[in-house]
This record gives sequence, C-alpha cells and structure tokens, in this order.
Amino acid sequence: MGSHVDSIFYCTWSSGFGLFTHNTKVGEVFTCKQGMFADNITRDLIEQGTDPLQIMVDFCRRNDLEIFWSMRMNDTHDAWGGDYSPYLFPKLKREHAEYLVGSKEDRPKHGGWTAVDYAHPQVRELAFRFVEEVCCGYDVDGVELDFFRHPTFFKRAAMGLPLGQEELDMMTGLMRRIREVTEEVAEGRGRPLLVAVRVPDSVEYCRGIGIDLERWLAEDLVDILIATGYFRLNPWEYIVDLGHRYDVPVYACLSESRIPGEAGEVRNSIESYRARAMKVWDSGADGVYMFNFFDPYSPLWRELGDPEILKGLDKVYFVTVRGIGNAGFFLAGGERYFRIPILAPQRPLKLEMNRPQVIELPVGDDVLWGKDRGILPELNLRLQVGDLKDAEDISVELNGELLSGGILSRGWLDYMLKPDLVRKGVNRFKIGVKPGSGVTPVVFDLQLWIRYRESS
Repeated sequence: MGSHVDSIFYCTWSSGFGLFTHNTKVGEVFTCKQGMFADNITRDLIEQGTDPLQIMVDFCRRNDLEIFWSMRMNDTHDAWGGDYSPYLFPKLKREHAEYLVGSKEDRPKHGGWTAVDYAHPQVRELAFRFVEEVCCGYDVDGVELDFFRHPTFFKRAAMGLPLGQEELDMMTGLMRRIREVTEEVAEGRGRPLLVAVRVPDSVEYCRGIGIDLERWLAEDLVDILIATGYFRLNPWEYIVDLGHRYDVPVYACLSESRIPGEAGEVRNSIESYRARAMKVWDSGADGVYMFNFFDPYSPLWRELGDPEILKGLDKVYFVTVRGIGNAGFFLAGGERYFRIPILAPQRPLKLEMNRPQVIELPVGDDVLWGKDRGILPELNLRLQVGDLKDAEDISVELNGELLSGGILSRGWLDYMLKPDLVRKGVNRFKIGVKPGSGVTPVVFDLQLWIRYRESS
C-alpha cells in the first residue's frame, strides 16, 4: 500500500492448462498437497466459501486497486522435469493426450511437449469457457491473456513448420469470442471489463506462433497491450508505436534476467530495474508491468512508476538484460527477429585487427538534468574483456570521442566519463584493437553506471 502499484494481475495458477486455484467448475481445482505444495490451502479456502481469486478481488476493492485475472494461455511447467512437474499435469491432459503437441517419448522441436494444440476446437472452447467463467463469476476489472506462458500454441509450429492463415484465424476467432463475453458482462454491470494481452514485441514473431497481433489491435479486441517476457526483440519504441497507432495503451514488462552468475545478479539489481524503467518511460510507454518480482518490501514499488523520482536515482544500463532468452526455443528461427543489439557473456563481441565492433546502448537518463542545481553524475563505463593484458591495446570511442585513462583490473576495463559524453537516447560505442598490439580480446559485457552526487 502507498506504492506506485495501481493494478494487480493475479494468476490463479493455470499451470498445465485448466488447473486453477479459484473455484472453477469448468477446469480442475488445484488441491495438491504433495511435495513443494504441502502448504496449499486452496481446498480449505473453498470449504470456507471463498478462494484465492475472491480474496484478491476483495482486497483490491477495499484498497481502490484494479484487479485483473490472468490466464496463462498454455503454461507448460508440467513439461520441464522439475520436482513440481508431475503435480501440475492435469486430468485433461491425462485423458486427452491427442490434444498435446507431443509426448514425453516423442518431444517436439520447439516448446514444451505438454502444450495443448489450439488447432483442436475443443481446446479453444475450453480456453474460452475458462475466461467466460471468471468474467461471469468474479468482479474483476479485466482479464489478462498471457501468451508468454508459454508461447507454443500449435503443433505445426512446435514441429518447426510454418503456420498459415488458418491457424491465425483460429486464434482471432477465440479472441473475438472473448471480446463478446467481456462486452456482454460489461454492459450488464454498467462498467468496462477490459482485455489485456501479454505477447512478444514483434508482429512477425507473433504471427510465427499463431498470434495475429496487428489484426487484433485493428479489430479492437485488445484494451491493454503488454509486451515481452523471456526475451525482447525490438526497441521499446517499436511496440509503443504499434499500440498507440490503434489507441491501445502499452505496458512494458520487466521480468528477471535469466543470465547466470554475477552478470545476472547485477542485471537483477535495483539499479538495473531503475535503468530499464527509465528507458521504458523515455519510449513513451504508458506504464511498467512487473513480472516474477517477489520482494514486497523492495523500494522499486515506490520508484518505478514516476520518472521524476527515477531521474535522480543511481542506475546501471546494459546493452542486453535478458540475453537471447528462448526466442529460438519456442519458434524455429526465432532469433532472426532480434532488432536490438545483443551483448552478454553468452554472446560476446570478438575483436580483431582492422575490424572494430560497434555496439549501441540506449539510455533513458538526461544525465545533466541537475547541472544547474549542482547535481552532476559520476559516470563509470565498465567493459568486461577477456584476453587483454594492457588497457592501451584497445581503443574505445563513445559517440565519436576517443576515451582515455582506462584502468584494467581482473578482467574489467573501467573508464570514468565526462557527463556531457552520455546522451539521452542511443549511445554508440566503437571498440577496436590498436595496430601492432597483436591481441584478439573478447568483450563479454558492457555496463554504464550512473551515480548522482551533489557537487561540493
């Protein structure tokens, strides 16, 4: 309470397609109390005449918050082989193996084998009825259709085959039915019932997995557009411009980095989330959507919603926060849709003589905002470089100016930057090997730290 959060998107499990913790009559109630779910109190709540979704609705009503029910459109945590997976495999899949894109013995090339195939009309009917039941039975402000958990919807795509207009029409038909029921309920209760979708931030990638996103926007089937998840394919401005073209507000999803080790830890730092949010606001997005962020006491809840607060806070910017994610895991050739630079320990830049590498870093800060008030930033460029013994063996340019004074220590090359060198918007780095050095270093990471200090 008292944070910048004004909407809660609450998922009642829906792992395994149709497995829920609200009192569903259409799907299956998740009452398992085995293994890691020993403390599951869903059955107890239902016996008391309530359930987790109703509790969330009541909480939001008391505290003047929006509440959306979130449905994971094809969650496949039951396929990953974790200790939890067997408990998430629902009765529906046990009884209708023909609905699945594969089997444990015959796995598809892409996505989880337990994904349901939306080419089956029975699957689309169930998805509709899951949504309809909540719209008619709970006082939610909207429903979120989460197409990022997980983005496998057709067996053909799971097998690496291209989808056609037929599959796109199937999903659009489902969206039309969902829009019809939300409009009907909205009219009956005298206030809107909104439809939000979370999808990849690329029209082409969406079409590859069966989502005709631009058509949905053009047909007014979507009220709120939420973009990205495991990966981000385009600059934020791409999806913001797309949504705004159809008068649909766009919320940028910030979820945790899956890059391993120290590189992932710093990407999941408070300073990193601040930088990501600052770039989101600079893109013209309508808000920030947090996913898989579980610390209710984090200061971020009182920072990320206001760029005026964010501008004076310390940050760290990265070329790539999430790496390449699973873009190619869920869609054959999915990595070809990346339109943003990639630099992370798993995708380094190899430097060779006479072949400098150029990398762009978008920055949301105007670092000179406080100059007239005596507030100037300390700017630290950090390059993680392998196979480099002497800082003078490589050259680093920022926005056309050659940097000097680099200090090399334990694989990191540090430069202190003049504030007027860093621009709000795209910053262009050019990194090359100096003639005669005889080295072939590798750049594993690039970090730009911004720390605001009052000048004495």
